[in-house]
Amino acid sequence: MTLGAPNTTPLSWIGRRLPPALKYPAYFRFWLGMFAAVGGFQVMTFGQYWLVHQLTPSPLYLGYTGLANALPAILLNLFGGVAADKLNRKRLIVVTEYAAAFPVLLLAFLTLFHVVRIWHVLLIAVVAGAINAFNQPARQAVFPSLIERPALMSAVALNSAVWQGTRIIAPAVAGILIALWGTASAFLVAGAGMCFFGWIVSRLPIPEERREGEGAMRQMAEGLRYVWAHSIFTFLMSMTFFNSFFGMAYVAQMPVFARDILNVGAEGQGLLLSLSGIGSLLATAVLSVWAGALRRGTVLIGGAILSGLSVAGFALGCRYVGSYPLAMALMFLIGVFNSTYMISIMSALQMMVPDQMRGRVMGLYGMTWNIMPLGGMYAGLAAVWLGTPWAIALGGFLVTVFAAGPALWNRDVRRVGALMRSAECAPARRGA
Repeated sequence: MTLGAPNTTPLSWIGRRLPPALKYPAYFRFWLGMFAAVGGFQVMTFGQYWLVHQLTPSPLYLGYTGLANALPAILLNLFGGVAADKLNRKRLIVVTEYAAAFPVLLLAFLTLFHVVRIWHVLLIAVVAGAINAFNQPARQAVFPSLIERPALMSAVALNSAVWQGTRIIAPAVAGILIALWGTASAFLVAGAGMCFFGWIVSRLPIPEERREGEGAMRQMAEGLRYVWAHSIFTFLMSMTFFNSFFGMAYVAQMPVFARDILNVGAEGQGLLLSLSGIGSLLATAVLSVWAGALRRGTVLIGGAILSGLSVAGFALGCRYVGSYPLAMALMFLIGVFNSTYMISIMSALQMMVPDQMRGRVMGLYGMTWNIMPLGGMYAGLAAVWLGTPWAIALGGFLVTVFAAGPALWNRDVRRVGALMRSAECAPARRGA
């Protein structure tokens, strides 16, 4: 495959400060399309919760909606990873993007004609989660083929910037759409964004590769054995699980901190979460431009340790100090450190995993983010015994301990930066 020299990008006139990955025209188009797809997904999520709240006053159904979206993804992500390694990835992304848009547009018409019911929303959430289980691994596995290895960490950071940027902007867009034209308009825009990304990917110069192999179950088992056989991959995956389950549990408990402890209401909670998003966006911007100048192992381990400590500091600071400005500062740091080490983990995986295993490894990686609602349930149960601040602080301390412990006794973990540099210089391994 010919990627094209980096200086062939239409934006080369911006200069050398342009993030390295954006100097590749195919990736640049892929990245722009991601804004439409991810923004559409977040607008859809906002609209789903808003619609559920309109249909029933019970907050329990908000939790059901989250679980309806997460559980199919947890159960099917490994199958999605196998599909990404066995099938043509470009075609798989295009098909799943259009397939994901269909139920969203159906929900728009059900809402528009006032025939929508709560079971419609839950069923469509299940379908969307199942489709995403096949879309996400293929999307994560295909973009490294659009760039050269030295630009990989920059691309991972830019992908993360899409999520962080839309996390700040999409809720506001969704709110305006709903206020002006009703809830159905949010679903129409979301479906259009997904279709647009599918069209973008269909026009990218991604070669069709035949990947022959054994049955799906055997390939899945092979992917799990591959991760288990390499301690560095086991560690990186486990860190991601720990972060989603323990380190991100504070998100579901934010109303407790905002309303009951800090007394700042919904507006104050929104500002706290926005500051976390701004911190994440700042970290991704730095890593997208200067990733090559950083000590990657130190950034990964140090970011994980500081992320856990900042979560614990936020929870205990709210409990024992009760200062809203302090809480704002700590939420900003949570965003910075969390994005720093999660981008480093994704970069390490993308760089060191061979191409024929990438889909399955990314399928396993995708499962880690889908368990976040389960982490919120853990925090709620732990809060009954410990109180919410200590329940969240305990999760933060566990993230820190899990990051620091293996770094002390596992040689591969200590050498993760050197392993990444070695993989960056190696030729890409393709084929199955």
